[in-house]
Amino acid sequence: MNSADLGRRVGVPSTALFTDQYELTMVQAALKAGTASRRSVFEAFTRRLPEGRRYGVVAGTGRVLDAVENFHFDDEMIGFLRQQRIVDEPTLQWLADYRFSGDIWGYPEGEVYFPGSPVLRVEGSFAECVLLETVILSILNHDSAIAAAASRMSAAAGGRRLIEMGARRTHELSAVASARAAYVGGFDATSDLAAGFRYRIPTVGTSAHAFTLLHDTERDAFRAQVDSLGRGTTLLVDTYDVAEAVRAAVEIAGPELGAVRIDSGDLLLVAHRVRQQLDELGATGTKIVVTSDLDEYAIASLAAAPVDAYGVGTQLVTGSGHPTCSMVYKLVARAGSAEPDARLVPVAKKSLGAKASKGGRKWAARRVDEHGVAEAEVVGTGAVPEELAGRELLVELVRGGEVMAREPLEAARERHVAARAGLPLSAMQLSRGEPVIGTEYA
Repeated sequence: MNSADLGRRVGVPSTALFTDQYELTMVQAALKAGTASRRSVFEAFTRRLPEGRRYGVVAGTGRVLDAVENFHFDDEMIGFLRQQRIVDEPTLQWLADYRFSGDIWGYPEGEVYFPGSPVLRVEGSFAECVLLETVILSILNHDSAIAAAASRMSAAAGGRRLIEMGARRTHELSAVASARAAYVGGFDATSDLAAGFRYRIPTVGTSAHAFTLLHDTERDAFRAQVDSLGRGTTLLVDTYDVAEAVRAAVEIAGPELGAVRIDSGDLLLVAHRVRQQLDELGATGTKIVVTSDLDEYAIASLAAAPVDAYGVGTQLVTGSGHPTCSMVYKLVARAGSAEPDARLVPVAKKSLGAKASKGGRKWAARRVDEHGVAEAEVVGTGAVPEELAGRELLVELVRGGEVMAREPLEAARERHVAARAGLPLSAMQLSRGEPVIGTEYA
């Protein structure tokens, strides 16, 4: 299937084949064994943060809710599974009627998380919950990685405007998800129109070097752009000679010129020179936008530069070196039988080394100090201690198969600002380090 076909598939209301084959073969075996209907609890979490990261960012929750709601097998899909002999006829009949009817709790989108945090808890029958594993992890691992990188860049930017412009550096569908996650993590706009259309994220964009090269002179290009887009546009000034371009830009657009963009060279030095030149030409209100392979470290290095906005592409959509969060989806409790009132039994993988997990249906709360600053992520299985009551992190997302917690993307974005502000100041450091708070098990 080519990318265009995949794009059309994503447009239809089913996410059921965004999964691994073994999810379906497990359902077949469980149906045959009589264990498929056992009440089960799965949790998505990560055992560790990416190396050097001090906190994670939950992103993609809204997309997970869409994926769960739209997870069903249509006739064409059932026909494909039958033709490929993926599962047997009784299983195909079960899949044809599938709709998730369980409950989902999780950290709200934009919240921060740490190793062991039960970011998402899915409850229902074993069969209906296990089917969701791959699509849930696909979304959370990707979107949370992008949001974490965006958050670090946002912290480094110190309030300056951030523009996501990585669509050409990743898969076309990933680009849309990346723009959404970046917005949650603190970016202000995207260049990707599909993201703007689907999620109403502010979009920006003016011209590339090709537009300047198209014209006989740089002045002709600037004049054409200003005539078309107005004096408030952003002119790209590093195609030839930056100083000459800035002079021409102000002469053509006047001091009302919106901004100039610098895409190459020693950005710190060039930004200072351009700011001085703009001011001398009377364009004191003209802003400076810088691009060119930026990441959080490059952004931090420009803190002293007269820069008003940063455009970030490759490093953002690849998670700034960490394109996944390594989240897993594990069965942590299951009923002792298929009876509706059967007691839940904690279960856990007993692997050697770092892959062991902790059983039991978990809650999580964040303990804070006397100043309201987070000091520990507390995860437990029984009753929530009285001193942590009201500080629980998981919220109800789905009840009986019905989505309960849809919210505007702005809410997740604002939540992240508040969550990050509640962490110790060392969370903002870009140097490698351990998680900014530890995880305690109660």
